[in-house]
Amino acid sequence: MTKKIILDTDPGIDDAMAILFAEAHPDIELVALTTVFGNATIENGTRNALYLKERFKMAADIAKGASQPLFRSPVGPTEVVHGTTGFGDFHVPDNVSGQLDPRPAYQYIIDTVKAHPHEITLVAVGPLTNLALALEAAPEIAQLVAQVVIMGGAFGENDHRGNVTPYAEANIHDDPHAADRVFCAPWPVTIIGLDVTEESFFSAYYLDQLRHDAADVGQFIFDISRYYLRFYSQKVGLDGCHVHDPSAIAYVIDPELFITRKGAVRVVCEGPASGMTIQKLDTRKYQTDEWSSMPAQDVAIGVDAAQLLDLYQKSLIDYAHRQ
Repeated sequence: MTKKIILDTDPGIDDAMAILFAEAHPDIELVALTTVFGNATIENGTRNALYLKERFKMAADIAKGASQPLFRSPVGPTEVVHGTTGFGDFHVPDNVSGQLDPRPAYQYIIDTVKAHPHEITLVAVGPLTNLALALEAAPEIAQLVAQVVIMGGAFGENDHRGNVTPYAEANIHDDPHAADRVFCAPWPVTIIGLDVTEESFFSAYYLDQLRHDAADVGQFIFDISRYYLRFYSQKVGLDGCHVHDPSAIAYVIDPELFITRKGAVRVVCEGPASGMTIQKLDTRKYQTDEWSSMPAQDVAIGVDAAQLLDLYQKSLIDYAHRQ
């Protein structure tokens, strides 16, 4: 059965990889891209989303979202990883055509979830500000979504704990207060964090093959990935890149690729550990316990990386041949 998704995104390089994955796979109906600050400014990220829609003739609506976190001071775009405008060395023209939906992203989410009760999966691969704002304005949507899938966080599984601080992943660190609200809301959340996204790997060879086999979409992914791969080579010491945002799409398509565990999740919102995600795994009630009253959410702790890579490659090649 086709799954309707709203993809909440801060369009940088791996976001584009995820957006095109969602657009490509026949089991997903990409209803909308709602944009948020993060990898790029909200202006650049939204322009990037509009460009993808125009270049690849996507039917998805585009709604512009939050430009800054709920409470914390903004940390700024992740230029060292995604370049000055979000797509590395590839710069989207200033005069991209296409119309934005007039509603702010959080209102678009509310209206669409209410118009399609129990049908919309929210997939968030950037800071969770838009989702938190939607919950604040209309908490009843928590009972109306099909599911919520988040790329973010790190729980120490497979020795993965953080990528912007020793204990925080970037999306959660960018707006920890929003993430805590989203994880504690009474809706079904699956968190696809560094515990699994750093277990999958797009090698330079893999991306080169995609360039040859997946026509224009493969060429575009190759072009934007040059800057990304330089970062990984120079800063991380890898000949390729981790499969961050596309892993969330892979979970929507085939949850059986992942092993998950249940437990309430909280986010550290202040101090040097700000952005750290912590899951309660036991059933004990403690004297001071701000986990036990919260809903148990699913956290991914294992992934079949080989099958995920095959799924991504096949989806993009098949999509290219349909164009």
